Amino acid sequence: MYYSGIEVRELGRSLRFYRSLGLEVSHRGTMTHGGKWVQMKDPFSGQRLELNWYPKGSRFYEKYKNGSELDHIGFIVDDAEKWFRLLVKRGARPAARPFGDESETLAYVKDPDGIWIELIGPGRKLEQERMARKGTRG
Repeated sequence: MYYSGIEVRELGRSLRFYRSLGLEVSHRGTMTHGGKWVQMKDPFSGQRLELNWYPKGSRFYEKYKNGSELDHIGFIVDDAEKWFRLLVKRGARPAARPFGDESETLAYVKDPDGIWIELIGPGRKLEQERMARKGTRG
């Protein structure tokens, strides 16, 4: 397991709060649908927390209610597409089919209780190059 992601209502307010607990910003970005994410890390334990904010109109936006704050749990895997297929075969529900670029491939499934599980794998171009070096085709 790499990190847990929570949905927040006000990104700035949540950043201030988690910084006050000693977490430091390690990465941040904007999603294609306009949402924002900030990954934070505890400098002592190495534990990671991702804050996610989704704008109205995003397919991930939902009216905030108690219990909706656990957004997803992220796992580093060797092949996001392979793990997506495997977990769906084992009964997980597809949430977002594999997508990505040369830096990483992401996919999402829902566990038996509906919690989103993010699968984080190598980028597609990099994976194809790795397979070519091994003499196989991808």
